[in-house]
Amino acid sequence: MEENVRLRGRPGATAPIAPMAAPPVPSPAAPAAAPPRIGKEQLLEWSALLNEYKAGKADVDRRVRAAEEWWKLRNTRQERREGQLGAGGPEEFHSQSGWLHNVIVSKHADAMDAFPEPSILPREPGDRMEARMLSGILPVVLEQNHFETTYSDVQWQRLKTGTGVYRVSWDPDALGGLGEISIRRVNLLDLFWEPGVEDLQESRCVFHVSSQEIALLEQQYPHARGRLRSGGFRPETFNDEREYSLSPRTTVIEVYYHRFLGGRKTLHYCKYVGDTVLYATENQPEMMERGLYDHGRYPFVLDRLFPVEGSPCGYGFVDLCRNPQTEIDLMKTAFVKNAVIGATPRFFLREDGEVNEEELQDLSRSVVHVGGNMGRDSLRLIEHPSLDGNHVAMLEATVRELRETSGNTETANGSMSAGVTAASAIAALQEASGKGSRDATQASYRAYGELVELLIELIRQFYTLPRQFRILGETGAEEFVSYSNRGLMPQPMAYGGLRLPVFDIKVVPQRRAAYSRLSQNELALQFYGLGFFDPARASQVLPCLEMMEFDGKEELRQKLRKAVEDREKLALWQQLALSLARRYEPRLVQGLMGALGTESAAPLPTGGKLTMSGGQRREHARVRSARQRAQNAPIPGSGSS
Repeated sequence: MEENVRLRGRPGATAPIAPMAAPPVPSPAAPAAAPPRIGKEQLLEWSALLNEYKAGKADVDRRVRAAEEWWKLRNTRQERREGQLGAGGPEEFHSQSGWLHNVIVSKHADAMDAFPEPSILPREPGDRMEARMLSGILPVVLEQNHFETTYSDVQWQRLKTGTGVYRVSWDPDALGGLGEISIRRVNLLDLFWEPGVEDLQESRCVFHVSSQEIALLEQQYPHARGRLRSGGFRPETFNDEREYSLSPRTTVIEVYYHRFLGGRKTLHYCKYVGDTVLYATENQPEMMERGLYDHGRYPFVLDRLFPVEGSPCGYGFVDLCRNPQTEIDLMKTAFVKNAVIGATPRFFLREDGEVNEEELQDLSRSVVHVGGNMGRDSLRLIEHPSLDGNHVAMLEATVRELRETSGNTETANGSMSAGVTAASAIAALQEASGKGSRDATQASYRAYGELVELLIELIRQFYTLPRQFRILGETGAEEFVSYSNRGLMPQPMAYGGLRLPVFDIKVVPQRRAAYSRLSQNELALQFYGLGFFDPARASQVLPCLEMMEFDGKEELRQKLRKAVEDREKLALWQQLALSLARRYEPRLVQGLMGALGTESAAPLPTGGKLTMSGGQRREHARVRSARQRAQNAPIPGSGSS
């Protein structure tokens, strides 16, 4: 989706950006308006820079296109181009097995099993409520953007080419003009940056190009009608065939760049075609100094699989495993051809041999006519040597190499070796074999954390009006809340000045793998059997929990401490109730003690508020005061006041 930044007059714009008033009617003596900052000269400079960026990215584009061909099992053309196969004809058979394809499918399934979810943590005590609200509404914003589909597409892109790309921008036309955050996947072939940088944010400029219909652009930007010429720049595509369209199209270039104004780095944006400016933030008076986004960062997040030095991109499983996959295809091609030759009998026929060749080749005829004498050397079957076991063993070894290199072993896919039958052993092997996938998932979580940071910054800038969200409350019940950016604005500090609320982002999997759920459930059952949930054993359980590491540890500790406090309070109220009953209703004491399940009027355990002093039990101050008040209180009906 193209960047849409026409913010003027939108309800979602931040307060400092006021709607631009209608321009005054110029008088004859009035000076001419200042020329726009971004014009034809600047566009020509950017176009030249874009061509330099494209030349520096040529190797990445070539590798990305080749990876897509391998993914589509159309790698024969790539192998012939690289000299691994002969020229051959279009009808020549070449094996194209799906071992590498299966690796990518399996890794994608692992990534979707660990689909992420954000948890926002405050850095200061006063931001706890805001962090709790953000933890509730961010999943809703992601769901409204169909982020699960976007995440899946980015993971396919990342596994194949080594780099997945997100775009986090603001769409002011969404929700009937209220505006909303937009999260989309970006084609890596359409993105260009400064060659040699490892962090995209360090690039001088970042370009994004797209092909759009001229008619729609002229409706959106009437001032450019009849002037939309692409200027000759064409990005790479995933096929060499000419793109056919019923309507004329042109290449639209979007450039993001930084300016330093007053010591502050601002992000600016320009959208143009050829030498015609469609939109530029520096040409808008209300955005000239503020820029496009307050966070000042390029709205692109790159998710790398295997990082490469000196580049913001990485390489994927196609680059890692294409060599063993080529060996497998070559051997299987030779095996198939050998089997076909062995299954088709061929003969040596002497030139003077009088054998009817047509009848010999016709397998439906039971008689083949021969002229003259039929000698042994007139017709002889061509012997075909069969393949020995070494060739098959080499193929199997290459398949194992590919699977071991990619981490897509039999254990990871659920197949066990002979001799492993215990369920716990199988689960342990599967967990150990998945460490490579878990490491790749953690790398995606880091990119996801950057994406969530951009989400929070866009909420801080554009959520000026209250919005309604349906979230899940702490008890799991459905709640409707109203939220705006009020709590994200600069807050006054006690000692003067302002502070900007910032948060830490913890990424957790929304859905856990089957083994993780099983192990977590078994751990909970073990805790239950050992009495870890009994408040009476808190003095033993809490030190044990301090030495353990598992998901949900802090939550269990907090619940256990709360249960201990509730138990102590209950014991205090029970003792107070028994004391009052003994004073006013002695006949009810035994029944009350039986209902409470106690044998004495002091049921509080020694580990509670009562302490041992000199070998005797000492009452809590609250209980002692209550007993004294009960003893000094007047007896009803005694006549005393």
